[in-house]
This record gives sequence, structure tokens and C-alpha cells, in this order.
Amino acid sequence: MNKTEKKNARQKQYTRQLINTKAVTDYSLATNRGDELVYFIIKPTNISVLSEESVSARIYALMTVLKGIAELEFLCLNSRENFEDNKQFLRTRLEQENHPAVRQLLEQDLSQLDRMQVQMATSREFLVVIRLRNEKQSEVFSYLNRIEKTLREQGFSTKRAGKEDIKRILAIYFEQNVTTEKFEDYDGERWIVPED
Repeated sequence: MNKTEKKNARQKQYTRQLINTKAVTDYSLATNRGDELVYFIIKPTNISVLSEESVSARIYALMTVLKGIAELEFLCLNSRENFEDNKQFLRTRLEQENHPAVRQLLEQDLSQLDRMQVQMATSREFLVVIRLRNEKQSEVFSYLNRIEKTLREQGFSTKRAGKEDIKRILAIYFEQNVTTEKFEDYDGERWIVPED
């Protein structure tokens, strides 16, 4: 296959093929490689208000979890919008603009984005990811329950991500879409009207 043919073939792939996923199940993201990714959502702790001893205790708790479960993977995502590109655009426009009224409007927009970003300053989402490979189906849930229990015993506020959580995580990761309430299983699903 030449370069143009490869490009055309790639453009014809479905989104799931491009991100190497087969399906979103009730508890995981099934990949084309045959493994499943199970996500645990950990609610972040504001360590800036904790004492030095408390921060040390949190670090020790995380170290304990890592020692006990070697196959953990971690992700940190924004769970709210990031306005840095918009703010940079407004700063550039401010430098170029000569008209005082337009400059004032641009400054107000920049100030508004700053206020919104401050309100969302703690909007991070921490995810622990477990890759299930060749696990017996009868043992999967007891294994996942043990991981969730270990995280909770070490003081982490956690929950296993369900289907809607996983779709939201994918939307944030790939699209930076944090405003949609309900995600579709298929593109255009919301437009299908079942016949009575």
C-alpha cells in the first residue's frame, strides 16, 4: 500500500477502530487487543489545606496501594473545560487591537474566563486503570472488588466507573467535551426515532 492508500484507508476507519476499542461494557472498555480496561475514579483531595503530616500519610497510603497492586495504571484528566487556548487568543487580540471599546470588551472576556477557571481550579479527575488480560470471567468481579476495597482502606474516595462514566472519560480525553450530560453509544443515536 502506498502512502495515499494508507491515508484513505485510515480515514475510512470507524472511531472505535481509530482508538483501538471494541465496546464499552457496563464496567470496562474492551479493546481490540483482547484486554479490558477497568477504571476506578478517585475523588481528589485538596492537599494544600492539609498539614505536612497528613500529606505524608496520603503519600504513604498511595505507596501501600502501589506495593499491593503492581498492575495499576494512573490517569489524570481535566474534568472541566480548559480555557488556556481561548485566553491566549484574547491576549493576542488585545495586543493587536487599537479600538478602545473593542479592547475593553476583550479585557472583560479575558477576565470572565479567568473567573471561570478559578471556580474550576480543583476540577481534576484521577483514574486508576486495571488492564484485564486472560482473567477468568468468574474471578473478574472478586478481583475488582478487592482492588476497590484496598483503595478505600487506604483512605481514597473511589468508585468503579460504569458505562456512562467511561463514555464521559473518553469524551474528555479525546474530545475535551465536558459539557455533554448523556453520551451516545453511536454517532447520531439521539436523532433516531423508534417507530411505534
